[in-house]
Amino acid sequence: MGHTRYETDVVAWANEQAALLRSGKLSEIDIEKIAEEIEDVGKSEQRELASCMTVLIAHLLKWKYQPARRGSSWEKTIKAQRKEVLYSLKESPSLKGKLADVDWLDVIWSKAVALATTETGLDVFPESAIWDAQQALSQEFFPD
Repeated sequence: MGHTRYETDVVAWANEQAALLRSGKLSEIDIEKIAEEIEDVGKSEQRELASCMTVLIAHLLKWKYQPARRGSSWEKTIKAQRKEVLYSLKESPSLKGKLADVDWLDVIWSKAVALATTETGLDVFPESAIWDAQQALSQEFFPD
């Protein structure tokens, strides 16, 4: 088996590393890069959760502050983002701690306000969270 460098072709490298692991050739594996890649999987899951929560909160803000623009599109986006967050938490239960992390939620809120401001042109959204994660994720919650 040729040895592809991580920097040259990450997909070929990953396939080679997996084959080396499966064949028990542990002395040939790139331990440090494999460890980094495994850590990156967790970071990727965290980024995905953050992205879904940001879109969810941005749409809840738009729902609250632009009642005349409410429609099935926003409602569908809110419901879809909730499902995606809940699915992520089911697949990776260790991410549930993020929802209780005040600093993390503060960053998510700021990103959501920025997104809602960009999408609406309005500058009316509260700088600090007015809902917690549990409320935002509640299927019945549509703010007035």
